[in-house]
Amino acid sequence: RMALPAGRSVVFVTGNAKKLEEVVQILGDRFPYKLVSKKIDLPEYQGEPDDISIQKCQEAAKQVEGPVIVEDTCLCFRALGGLPGPYIKWFLDKLKPEGLYRLLSGFEDKSAWALCTFAFCAGEREPVQLFRGITEGRIVEPRGPRDFGWDPCFQPDGYDKTYAELPKDVKNTISHRYRALAALSEHFSQLHSAAEAKRTKRGD
Repeated sequence: RMALPAGRSVVFVTGNAKKLEEVVQILGDRFPYKLVSKKIDLPEYQGEPDDISIQKCQEAAKQVEGPVIVEDTCLCFRALGGLPGPYIKWFLDKLKPEGLYRLLSGFEDKSAWALCTFAFCAGEREPVQLFRGITEGRIVEPRGPRDFGWDPCFQPDGYDKTYAELPKDVKNTISHRYRALAALSEHFSQLHSAAEAKRTKRGD
């Protein structure tokens, strides 16, 4: 598999400047490419989380005509068999964090997991690689600032604060997004060092 040359820019599909900032911050200096954000309207696919990520990434690579990264986030309630899952955006839109909490009022089991999938594709007709991160937690009555989606109602296991209440630097070391990005970053820095080693051996 061809590693992209270091310093090459890769499109991260998002219209959300805050998200780009968070991703760049988590990736740090180990990521050999420059991330640029671009808002693209992609169809709302349905199905299992992996299938959705793959379809979205292929479509984005086609539109951008080059390397892309797309991100998908799911919030999955155990009592609901993994729903809302990939449809969390719509649920949140209609119900707000309070409604998400109330959704589980008839269930004893309030446990949930946050799943983040980053999909990378080097270009049209190239295979899609998936990098996943999962954080286990539970759905609680919303607490904390309201500027980041469902964060106020998700309390990660081992903490007495919701995602929204946790300081950014703490959240960024335990979040589902952090874990998925760590997997992505690990993969690329390995590819990159392998390519570097080859170059050094050849004496380029």
